[in-house]
Amino acid sequence: MREIVLDTETTGMDPDTGDRIIEIGCVELINHVPTGKHLQLYIQPEREVPSDAIAVHGITNEFLKDKPIFLECYTEFTDFIGDDGIMVIHNAEFDMKFINHHLKEVGYPTYSWKRVVDTLGIARKKFPGSPANLDALCRRFGIDNTERTYHGALLDSELLAEVYLELLGGRQHGFSLLSSGGGNAQSDILSEQSRTVQRPYREPRSFAVAEGEQQAHAQMLQKIKDPLWGKA
Repeated sequence: MREIVLDTETTGMDPDTGDRIIEIGCVELINHVPTGKHLQLYIQPEREVPSDAIAVHGITNEFLKDKPIFLECYTEFTDFIGDDGIMVIHNAEFDMKFINHHLKEVGYPTYSWKRVVDTLGIARKKFPGSPANLDALCRRFGIDNTERTYHGALLDSELLAEVYLELLGGRQHGFSLLSSGGGNAQSDILSEQSRTVQRPYREPRSFAVAEGEQQAHAQMLQKIKDPLWGKA
């Protein structure tokens, strides 16, 4: 199974009012294991990036001025997603709103929600009432996010990939999926080893029973009709 963990950075909150994507970051997973393949696109938004957005993303107008517009680079993104890749996104409603808006503009078919996994929904269901933003989930799972001084699409995708695996049950989750397919002997062995508990062998020991306890036991048996104890 191929999944693409992705994130976008934008000039604002609403593409219908002119806000644009300025960065896309993607990380590929196969059977919940990172392959090392990734994509990072910086995109000229054809408008000024507001100062509050620059403060969040650290991406300046000067940096973006020679970057391609979406029309010139969207095929790199769609080729990376492919025809059947599942998109794993945190707060997917926000990112999909921008992605499909931009795809409509260039005349490319929009993506169906059937191809989207929203990790925000998973986190809220798994930890109701707890903070579910990416930083909070990194802290919960002990994932190092100290490099996240700005919200960067590729870095956030890499962090989200780790969070996603933890939400699924941790790294061992991948082993169980691989072994269930019947074609990975190494993971079958690891899975079997994880179920085997090694216990030290101890010689059986006998314990002497005090005479008073033996007499008390014999008296108790006399009061029981047809007792099992003492039968050959």
